[in-house]
Amino acid sequence: MSITIAWIKWMYLTFVVTWGFDNLSTNKPTEQYIETDTCTKCVAGNAVDGNNETCMRTKDIGINSNIHTTWWYVDLGNNYSLYSIRIEFQKETQFVSEHTRKGRFAGFSLYVSNTTNKDDGFVCYQNESRIPPLDFNTSCITHGQYVIFYNERVVGKKYPSEYQTSNVITELCEVTVQGCLKPGVYGEFCNETCPDNCQENRCDIISGTCLGCNPGWNGTYCNTTCLDGHYGLNCALKCVGRCKDHDPCNHTTGLCDNGCADGWTGGNCTDGCSENLIFFFNFMNIWKSLNTLHLINSIIMNT
Repeated sequence: MSITIAWIKWMYLTFVVTWGFDNLSTNKPTEQYIETDTCTKCVAGNAVDGNNETCMRTKDIGINSNIHTTWWYVDLGNNYSLYSIRIEFQKETQFVSEHTRKGRFAGFSLYVSNTTNKDDGFVCYQNESRIPPLDFNTSCITHGQYVIFYNERVVGKKYPSEYQTSNVITELCEVTVQGCLKPGVYGEFCNETCPDNCQENRCDIISGTCLGCNPGWNGTYCNTTCLDGHYGLNCALKCVGRCKDHDPCNHTTGLCDNGCADGWTGGNCTDGCSENLIFFFNFMNIWKSLNTLHLINSIIMNT
């Protein structure tokens, strides 16, 4: 039953959902860790050349080797909204069994980052106890520019029995990253527009929910303004100024849109006026009151 469910999920990811998304990775720039001496043609770019019969290959790692980590990455060229990552590992070789090949790839991780440093990024996938299939597919709903493959065999760490711990060669034959090329969109065909107030115009590629809100907005779709008295990013800042007529500050900027209350000045209406200026304001208020009384008396006298 579990095998059937896994197969259906793989079919859905591979042929149904990803069908409408854009291919973000083919023929994009790549880099890898130390190339193998045994195959000068097994370069990093083979993994995104659109041909799953040509593979990249790194120098072997292992607990008995001088090298314990390996990596490969593709530069998508921009910060894109991602949906899935498919890796076609080396499937056919007459000298190495399928079980051994799976054991070599076991334990790998996939990161999406805005730099070439995996630690700056988001972990999309972490293979643990179960060895991976040689045609691997995983959803990876995030944003980023670099997709990084990483694996290791660290001395002193206990690995599952199915893992290969020596002569661990990485061979990626094709890596396909699916997502939306156009910014600010989502949906199976990348034809739905993200809500107006999503931070950096980014939203979940499936649901369209915002991954963050612009200052002054909150909610799943960032369509709710901050409560009165709050403003800014995540509505975390409190209004501190004395706005005219006790109005709340602007929910985005924190400024008093209609000016300051009498006796206060400054961009946020937080600066008290000088005594001379306060006297002037009081004088003008009295003057307005006298003019109002004079107007009322004139109206009464003429009726």
